[in-house]
Amino acid sequence: MSVQKIMSKRIVTVELDDTLAVARDIFENVKFHHLLVVENNKLFGVLSDRDLLKALSPNLETAAENRQDRATLNKRVHQVMSRKPITLNENASVYDAIHLFNTEIITCIPIVDNDNRPVGIISWRDIMKMLGKMIKEKSDKT
Repeated sequence: MSVQKIMSKRIVTVELDDTLAVARDIFENVKFHHLLVVENNKLFGVLSDRDLLKALSPNLETAAENRQDRATLNKRVHQVMSRKPITLNENASVYDAIHLFNTEIITCIPIVDNDNRPVGIISWRDIMKMLGKMIKEKSDKT
């Protein structure tokens, strides 16, 4: 089975020089855990919600917040993103994705076309949904 069948085709991207404030706003308004970082529509990195939380001051929007805490929002995405993400081509198999999740320390796999443009993203949750559906279909037949 191809990753195209189970990947999320709705991707959200940010650019290398976007601020962490922009990324934070996006994470607050969508249910994604990963933003794909692009320049000229080509994939350069991945920013996870965890990467963002590590980079921002824990004092933001608290009584203890100061100017330095607020300045963490002005950092650029390229300063905290994961560079050179592990990707799969859109024609790769689901088995290829499972193998990567089992051998690499990753939580998502950007799916790219032959020109390294993102066309989707796959997470371990997508794999679990697929397996759950397959198990249910098999048990319904018996």
